[in-house]
Amino acid sequence: MKKITALALSCVMALTLFLSGCSVERVDNTGNSAGSNTTGNSSESSGGDSGNGSQRVLNVCSWGEYIDESLIEEFEAQTGIEVNYRTSPSNEELYSTLQSGGTSYDVIVPSDYMISQLIEEDMLQPLDYSKIPNFEKIDDRFKNLSYDPENLYTVPYTWGTLGIIYNTTMVDESITSWSVMFDDTAAGNVLLIDNSRDAFGIALYYLGYSVNTTDEAQIREAYELIADAWDRDVYQGKVMDEIFQIMEGGNAAIATYYAGDYLTMLENNEDLAYVIPEEGSNWFVDAMCILKDAENVDEAHEWINFMASTEANLRNMDYIWYASPNTEALEMYPEWYEEQYGEPLDMELYEIMAAPQEVLDRCEAYLVLPQETRDLYSELWVELGSN
Repeated sequence: MKKITALALSCVMALTLFLSGCSVERVDNTGNSAGSNTTGNSSESSGGDSGNGSQRVLNVCSWGEYIDESLIEEFEAQTGIEVNYRTSPSNEELYSTLQSGGTSYDVIVPSDYMISQLIEEDMLQPLDYSKIPNFEKIDDRFKNLSYDPENLYTVPYTWGTLGIIYNTTMVDESITSWSVMFDDTAAGNVLLIDNSRDAFGIALYYLGYSVNTTDEAQIREAYELIADAWDRDVYQGKVMDEIFQIMEGGNAAIATYYAGDYLTMLENNEDLAYVIPEEGSNWFVDAMCILKDAENVDEAHEWINFMASTEANLRNMDYIWYASPNTEALEMYPEWYEEQYGEPLDMELYEIMAAPQEVLDRCEAYLVLPQETRDLYSELWVELGSN
């Protein structure tokens, strides 16, 4: 499998740098850390001067299972910038962390609707795009989107879709509708996604409402649909990154999650399938931003430019299975894959990762909701958790 190949290469690279005496630290959202090492270069990425005797640092927060870590180590080797890389399980928890002021980040990678909220609340700083020449490689369809209409604050990182992941050995028929998230098809073996925007979103889709509705009655109807299923023990529990172990291990039948993560799970459990239900779903863009109070702004721009390069996007797509917004990388990936692995890319899997336009036409992007509606979401989500 390609992940095993990538891991083996990383180990060889790590040994090389270990012998040269360079080390870095990985930190997750719990504060736990682990050291790892590697080396490499990319002609498109920006460089840095590590010979001035001072240690340059960068604090990044992104999602779990969302980067080929050899890219972090390569960036460090090229620039001399030490990267402290943390993860957050959801946009909502990231926002809560930022609001609490307990952790200092420079670069974050939120989703579209959360970016709008952060801009609205003056929590991001405009980017200096002259320091990000690789921004030119981002496809025009991922620029000037509703969350950053003037392209002042963001560089897209990945994009994808939300859908249903299910174990074909644990359900009788192919799934086509969101109904399985609320009925008794697999009662006790369904995983509810643990963030309010996606959870209420799937209920709104099923009910035929816009995922961006501000109608309180519609939102409460969506809540009641989920709460009723919760009371009937349809759900095994609420999960985010825990889904990998559960679904790969065959310990649940149905879940809602993201296409890229499904493809990662598929490598470890070939019985899994993915579908975007007939009622439609969410398509999203996650983008790199610099926080307004960032301490390491030059380093942040270097990181963003590095991660926007074609080489970084190719390797990241290959490792995390999320589609690239880099035009060259997206077009080159099938051929690049065959060169890397000596076999053609399964194009059905490629179209799950990079959904074709006819699929995206059935999907809807999340928009930032008014504060009153966000408060309602929070209230109902807390109420669901107390049941």
